[in-house]
Amino acid sequence: MKLNLMPLAALPLAIALAAFAAAPARAQSFAPDQKSEIEKIVREYLLSHPELLQEAMAELDRRQNAADAEKHLAAIKNNATAIFSSPRQVNLGNLQGDVVMVEFFDYNCAFCKRAMSDMLDLLKSDSKLKVVLKEFPVLGEGSVAAAQVAVAVRMQDRTGGKRYLDFHQKLLGGRGAADKARALAVAKEVGFDMARIDKDLQSEEVKQTLEESFKLAEGLGLNGTPSYVFPSEVVVGAVGLPALKGRVNVARCGKENC
Repeated sequence: MKLNLMPLAALPLAIALAAFAAAPARAQSFAPDQKSEIEKIVREYLLSHPELLQEAMAELDRRQNAADAEKHLAAIKNNATAIFSSPRQVNLGNLQGDVVMVEFFDYNCAFCKRAMSDMLDLLKSDSKLKVVLKEFPVLGEGSVAAAQVAVAVRMQDRTGGKRYLDFHQKLLGGRGAADKARALAVAKEVGFDMARIDKDLQSEEVKQTLEESFKLAEGLGLNGTPSYVFPSEVVVGAVGLPALKGRVNVARCGKENC
């Protein structure tokens, strides 16, 4: 049997922390000079061993990440149908793929613009991947208006997302801020029926699509874009192509390199 012995140098701190841990139950048992001495011991020890603060912060981050991962997994399981199979989403790639990657994005998100090439590369290189796009306009009124046009575009696309993807690439990849006027200009350029888009913009479908995205994002704890959802985890931020490939592989075979 292996015993974990505490270094002698850590004993003063351990004793002090143990004393403080018990303090709420018997707060009146310490005299002022005793409290002062305990505080002095803790302070001196931490000043002599500042690396303990780094270790404590690292452990705090580890525990927080573990707690977040657990919450994400529960949210994914509770909302799996709406996340991966909603009739209000855009489906790209292999619709019968063995892995689904969902991306929440904003047309005015600079990181989403950079990450678009990662998504496109994954679609080209992985014939078994299904990609789901969900508008998540969190960067102001222009983003909301552009997302509304995007939903109207999706409603008109009957090509399995191909025409939507053309619109998506031009709007997200273009220069300047995305708003209603620019989104409509891109839709016209791609060849959509503009009279129908004007009509569909007033429909409940547009409103309900964005409400669904925001509700899902809230449940998943998403607070930024891009954010990616896999069957067993959430990945926040433009993490890059290698990292995304690794997460796809984890979903597929349980490790980053299948």
